[in-house]
Amino acid sequence: MQTQDGDQSNGFPISTGDGICRVLVSKELSVVEAVPFRNAVHSLCEASERPMKVVLDFSKTSFLDSSGIGALANCMKMTQANGIALVITELRPEVRSVLAMTGLDKVLTIESDGANQEKTRTIDAALLPVTHPSVRSKAKRVIDVLGSLVGLGITALLFIPIAIAIKRDSPGPVLFNQTRCGWMGRRFKLWKFRSMVPDAEARRGEIRNEAEGAIFKAENDPRITKVGRFLRRTSLDELPQFWNVLQGSMSLVGTRPPTPDEIDQYDVPEWRRLDVKPGITGEWQVNGRSSIKSFEDIIRLDLRYQRNWSLWYDIKLMLKTILVVFNKDSGAM
Repeated sequence: MQTQDGDQSNGFPISTGDGICRVLVSKELSVVEAVPFRNAVHSLCEASERPMKVVLDFSKTSFLDSSGIGALANCMKMTQANGIALVITELRPEVRSVLAMTGLDKVLTIESDGANQEKTRTIDAALLPVTHPSVRSKAKRVIDVLGSLVGLGITALLFIPIAIAIKRDSPGPVLFNQTRCGWMGRRFKLWKFRSMVPDAEARRGEIRNEAEGAIFKAENDPRITKVGRFLRRTSLDELPQFWNVLQGSMSLVGTRPPTPDEIDQYDVPEWRRLDVKPGITGEWQVNGRSSIKSFEDIIRLDLRYQRNWSLWYDIKLMLKTILVVFNKDSGAM
């Protein structure tokens, strides 16, 4: 194989030969390295003589954050669009666990021996990266568990009257679930009391998006039922999410959980908002969630939460949330 130096602007050594380009990935693939890494693969896809295959060598890599995952997803879409095979090889245990957790091991082509291939599909929680201090905070988890148990108790008390109101107002299920993306982009089912007509997802294309960027918002969405508007205004529709908190896919306080089609529009740095668990409440909830119609504003609030996070900061946001819920002018997406 013939070897050539990688572009010095990205710092990723690239060796070429026989229609194959091998990219040596850096020791860490975080927000600092993710954009140059993405650009390095971009340059291969846009070259006058495109390779038949791009091999990403992860033999040195021991840390990925959400931006690294975003860069990988971006590279996968880019190579597919250009008819280039993308192969991942030489995975260390830390990277194997991340790919298994996020589900990327099921969509990426991973070359390894039989024993390592089996390990690739195993999640070792001890090897998962600490992308933010809140991720491994035992105290935060204790608060989440205790808070979710209280929340589920309230949900049980209100379940029957809410269910009757939903059923009388609109035929269909009482609960609604939707695929959302949590920590590092891992997908999970988010639960809510149904506040829209049963075929709301199918009718989404009929609604004009009033937001800017990778979010969807319609202030007077006709799919929302009469009871649904009350549930959203009082945030009662979100009570079932305490089950998500108890399961660990969400936290009481965090960032807004995006949908898969939203993160498909993310540029690599925007994946940083997934470095923490999503929350039932957060900065966006207490800073005018109904009036926030810009994705840039959501990013700004999410990053502010990450910078300022502490257990006391979480408690303050929860207290502010209670005040917002009892404010008649508040409302939900």
